Amino acid sequence: MRVFVTGASGWIGSAVVPELIGAGHQVVGLARSDASAAALAEAGAEVRHGTIDDLDTLRSAAAESDGVIHLAFKHDIAFSGGFEAAAEADRRAIDTFGEALAGSDRPFLIASGTLGLTPGRFATEQDGQASTPLGAHMPAGPAKRLANAQATVALADRGVRSSVVRLPPTVYGDGDHGFLSTVVAIAREKGVSGYIGEGANRWPAVHRTDAAHLFRLALEGAPAGSSLHAIADEGVPIRAVAEVIGRHLGLPVASISPDDAPAHFTWLAAYFGMDSPVSSAYTRELLGWQPTRPGLIDDLDKGHYFT
Repeated sequence: MRVFVTGASGWIGSAVVPELIGAGHQVVGLARSDASAAALAEAGAEVRHGTIDDLDTLRSAAAESDGVIHLAFKHDIAFSGGFEAAAEADRRAIDTFGEALAGSDRPFLIASGTLGLTPGRFATEQDGQASTPLGAHMPAGPAKRLANAQATVALADRGVRSSVVRLPPTVYGDGDHGFLSTVVAIAREKGVSGYIGEGANRWPAVHRTDAAHLFRLALEGAPAGSSLHAIADEGVPIRAVAEVIGRHLGLPVASISPDDAPAHFTWLAAYFGMDSPVSSAYTRELLGWQPTRPGLIDDLDKGHYFT
């Protein structure tokens, strides 16, 4: 299968590309820089230069492919307070891919998130579907991204084998520069490994290699209109994460009050205190996906986040 992948040189994409090539697929990766292009070529992928704002490029690449995996997201903008703008750019790309693939029955996968889907209870793959109202509890940016996922699922009605792979806030592994590395950096800066309140709130997690494997399985066999959960650890208590970080950095582990959390954790505070456990039982049964990498706490204890 010839597969067009956006975000192909990113944290998830750089694991998805070799997963696809190793299974015999041909990969065409979108590259927005010479460095990204070189990395893709070295991995064995064909390079298409451009960004997700180049809608004509996305349209033609999709038309020439047997399937599309859309992983690109403007995380640099999102993490600096522009989550809504990043989500809006994502929506334009999704709509463009939907137009190009309509009526083809070709697979179209996007990456979305699980954080905040159903605060306080286990979220399942049936939560957040098109029939589910967007929750007022969600910040505007994540709510827009959920709407993008719902729009992708709805493309099944237009003859696209669309599916959404929901990722947890922690897609971990050696080289991670996302949420978990940010938590570690804050602990270094503040001189304390903190958690909010009692720290009993739970975050789901997955190793990026296991996530990449699920993307391939979904590309090859997920039914149209499906939502899938790339979740290995269903809910790791944040206090347990803070304790590992404190031990490795030689720092005290302490509770940060909800009132003080914004000053301590900055932009991360809006998400760090959420209780967002997630089930992947349906995904595992549907596609036979079984995570094989170490869990979050075991991986964190390896020490590569602290070097």
